[in-house]
Amino acid sequence: MADADGASSIPNSIPSDPSDANLQKKHASVIERLAIRNQTRLENSITRRSESDSSTSSTSSFLVRFSDSKRAIESALAQCRLTPPDPAQLRSHLDGISTSISDLEKLVAESSYSLPSYEVRASLKSISELKQALDNLNSELLPKKKFSFKNKATKKDQKSESKDPGLGNADSMLTNKQQQASYNARDSPGIRDKDGEILVKNFKGSDIGEFTISGLSSCEVKLIGTVRALFIHKLRNCKVYTGPVMGSILIDDVQECTFAMASHQIRIHNAKNSDFYLRVRSRPIIEDSSSVRFAPYRVSYEGIEEDLTDASLGVETGNWENVDDFLWLRAVPSPNWSILPEDERIDTIKISLTEG
Repeated sequence: MADADGASSIPNSIPSDPSDANLQKKHASVIERLAIRNQTRLENSITRRSESDSSTSSTSSFLVRFSDSKRAIESALAQCRLTPPDPAQLRSHLDGISTSISDLEKLVAESSYSLPSYEVRASLKSISELKQALDNLNSELLPKKKFSFKNKATKKDQKSESKDPGLGNADSMLTNKQQQASYNARDSPGIRDKDGEILVKNFKGSDIGEFTISGLSSCEVKLIGTVRALFIHKLRNCKVYTGPVMGSILIDDVQECTFAMASHQIRIHNAKNSDFYLRVRSRPIIEDSSSVRFAPYRVSYEGIEEDLTDASLGVETGNWENVDDFLWLRAVPSPNWSILPEDERIDTIKISLTEG
């Protein structure tokens, strides 16, 4: 139809067909959904960027602290070698360096859950090198009189010395440099040189720093409460069940054993045919080990949930099955460890407070 001027009359916005209105509504709905999706993606991107920045900041802060402490320890080692302290102060000076290395190791343990795995590996490698350097310095500076004195001892004296289990254990550790480097806290409270015993310690209400379990055979050990660090060395056919450890656990030279423990970091060296029931914030580390199996933590006693929460171990991370074999560098999985089949796992270990 034409108007008075002869121009065609064209409708402005009113559709001539109801189906056109439906199409416009669908189109508007699609546009709205796309806008919401883009907004969500943008917000998620901002959140991830913020988390990444926070993680980067945390890693940078750790690296600064670690580097400063490492340089201080290296300086102390170099100074001690160039100008050794007075013999009367030598032992305490070396012990001070050992304590600094232990503190550095605790820093790694406390920070490991928020660090990239390669930074954890590099840090642990540096700590191992510092321990070896301290071990070498001990060998250089500590007088050899200790050994010549024992050679001159009478048979009576030797028998007397052999009756002291603490001395016997320390001497055996000195025969292996790597063991000596790994266990600097030999003078810490602990359980040593037992055979065929059930041993229970209750740390509730006490402030225990480092605790050592060493030289046991066919024993069952139960630890109630928390400690700051745990050192385990030379166990045969033993069972060890512990409450949470607030720092790190170092295990060396164990065979045919079962462990149930919770910690921020667990490092296992020279373990064979042993099972580990773990709750751990960072990935468990094994070295020079074989036929070791892993399963989730199974220990219970009155108040353990509170202890786990206080140690920042209240949440199961699943890291018990994310094991790093540091000496297995191939692309295929390490044959040295495996997941413990469910039908072979032990029941939850229930420890009574009256046992301690």
